[in-house]
Amino acid sequence: MTLMEDANKGLITPEIERVAEVEGIDADTVRSCVAKGLVTIPNNIKGKSRAFGIGKYMSVKINANIGTSRDFVDIEDEVEKAKVAVAYGADTIMDLSTGGDLDLIRARIMDAVDVPIGTVPIYQAAASHKTVVDMTSDDMFNAVRKHAEDGVDFVTVHAGVNYNAIERLKNSDRITNMVSRGGSFTFAWMTHNEQENPFYAEYDYLVEIAKEYDLTLSLGDGMRPGCIHDASDGPKFMEFITLGELVSKARQSNVQTFVEGPGHVPLNEVELSVKAMKELCHQAPLYLLGPLVTDIAPGFDHITGAIGGTLAGMCGADFLCMTTPAEHLALPTVEDIREGATVTKIAAHAADLTRDGQKEQARALDNKMAVARAELDWDTQYEIAIDSERARTIRESRYSGSDACSMCGELCAMKIVKSALEESRQKNNSSS
Repeated sequence: MTLMEDANKGLITPEIERVAEVEGIDADTVRSCVAKGLVTIPNNIKGKSRAFGIGKYMSVKINANIGTSRDFVDIEDEVEKAKVAVAYGADTIMDLSTGGDLDLIRARIMDAVDVPIGTVPIYQAAASHKTVVDMTSDDMFNAVRKHAEDGVDFVTVHAGVNYNAIERLKNSDRITNMVSRGGSFTFAWMTHNEQENPFYAEYDYLVEIAKEYDLTLSLGDGMRPGCIHDASDGPKFMEFITLGELVSKARQSNVQTFVEGPGHVPLNEVELSVKAMKELCHQAPLYLLGPLVTDIAPGFDHITGAIGGTLAGMCGADFLCMTTPAEHLALPTVEDIREGATVTKIAAHAADLTRDGQKEQARALDNKMAVARAELDWDTQYEIAIDSERARTIRESRYSGSDACSMCGELCAMKIVKSALEESRQKNNSSS
């Protein structure tokens, strides 16, 4: 029995109750949205993660990508990244490891945190072969089953990379062609073996495995644009038409899904991308990498992603994959993960200030901060701050002794006006 099946039978499960409590929403509303596929709660029956709701009426969630590469394998470092990401606001973790003992790395990360864990099983399918084209379709499906059995809550599968999408890519004028690693594995395998993508051709079998474990399918965007020039083109939208069909098939089997999206998108095309993707994919929860709104800021792509993510969240995106200062440059460090998580959390909250079901709660928090600032209540400000440690460190590094900050000190505008208003009230009281 999957969570979606329970929801369709009218059952309010403990997972649904927890999500309703966290989000401040009626439990039956959450149940109804899960039943329709508008909200996803990744929660493998073999796993141990807390329940998080992604989708309609939910707060915008953020994911942190971590994992080894073949060049750098340090399990302890990846475990620390997972812990830091969660501490600074990540709601889920994806282990994208490609180097070292992948089973051990995944197990250690899952033991370290209690949030939903995602993976890309095709990485493991390819790991035991000299080249990615040597893996078999059995390798691909066995990797999905292995990850599900281990308790992974969601898996990215690039099932939309099919012959149709590849023809669109070949006939496009893209600069970066394909930047999805899992998508490129699939493309290379299909081209070399002259066969259709197994995850597309045998999608019913994939759904069967997912249903057995209540594994959420994250339908990957293998054709996502990797630069501004390539945004909003034919290959991208052709893939989304296919992903919409796959969402419908999964829902027929009561298997939860969400859909992954770009990528690199200029600001004026973000709304178009989000609304088109939501429409083509039947309002399934939408998971975006960024989107990054310019290509020329290496070292600051956590910021370009946060700019795009804020607008995307306002337009209906539900789940943001954080980028770090190391994006496009290197494997991220622990400090990169901390900074990326913090900046993306800011973007998610800024989007929540505009979203149905969340803006009242989000604005109440901002109002609480405004009152604390007006009253120069620093402890409350630190408590509310997304990164309280950083806020406290900055203030105390240049503490002037004033109850205001050292930027203004006794010339603080709020302090001056508050004093003037109090003086005016006293005069009025004495004259009356």
